[in-house]
Amino acid sequence: QVQLVESGGGLVQAGGSLRLSCAASGRTFSSYAMGWFRQAPGKEREFVAAISRHTWSDGNTDYAASVKGRFTISRDNAKDTLYLQMNGLKPEDTAVYYCAQRMGGTTRVANTYDYWGQGTQVTVSS
Repeated sequence: QVQLVESGGGLVQAGGSLRLSCAASGRTFSSYAMGWFRQAPGKEREFVAAISRHTWSDGNTDYAASVKGRFTISRDNAKDTLYLQMNGLKPEDTAVYYCAQRMGGTTRVANTYDYWGQGTQVTVSS
């Protein structure tokens, strides 16, 4: 059984930064691709970023156009932890942010991920 626990959300003013963390347990973290998704009130769950299980290179990361250049996804396999560094935050980034895990390569499709955390709230004020 895989457990994912997000942390690091909070309230921040527009232009500020937050760093989200996702701690994984129950399986070998390095064997899985990881992703971040977000869901705002009244909207569908939206892809944010993903990173593959074996590499830190740009070719094995993927970002939604809305966050590219502002957000950075990374992983520390020794600590079984996924991160999302969020800079230049905008009010439209307000959402519950979820980390997710799957076998195989990265995808942008939420229902291809097998395990999910409970989410952490990010609120960006104008």
